[in-house]
Amino acid sequence: MMLNKFLIGRTGYLIGFLKCFALVGLALWIQTKYNLEPCPLCISQRIVFMALGVLFLAAAVIPKFPRFFAALQVLTALGGAGVAIRHWWIQAHRDSMVADCGVGFDYMFENFPLEKALTLVFRGTGDCAAIDWTFLGFTIPQLSLIAFIGFGVFALYLARLNKN
Repeated sequence: MMLNKFLIGRTGYLIGFLKCFALVGLALWIQTKYNLEPCPLCISQRIVFMALGVLFLAAAVIPKFPRFFAALQVLTALGGAGVAIRHWWIQAHRDSMVADCGVGFDYMFENFPLEKALTLVFRGTGDCAAIDWTFLGFTIPQLSLIAFIGFGVFALYLARLNKN
């Protein structure tokens, strides 16, 4: 009951914003601490977390439309979950993946049309199949999937609390 009162209004949305960007910060810390090179799908998941964070911030700034923002937040979280599931699938089938790491994310967007670059990003490459880091036995895309589902549920919860 006390938690509900705390999350009503802008506070809950600001917490969602901070958590989204904290996860991106954590990903950057893991990347530098363990000297990892993120694959295109890792970068895509970070972008979705940032977009989701911006939507939480927008809901805090414009509190009159909680259901509208909840719909956008849930759709964004579902999109991120889709990217995480694709990444997880590629890792699960890494034995059948081509060993070549392919071109980098920056190179793709600088040298290919947007449609081709996005196709290459979501196809995945050899480096997307690598499992370089785990936490409690979960890979990064598995942890991202859990987070995206959590953010989607949190968005619905906040919309319910803040309904007009």
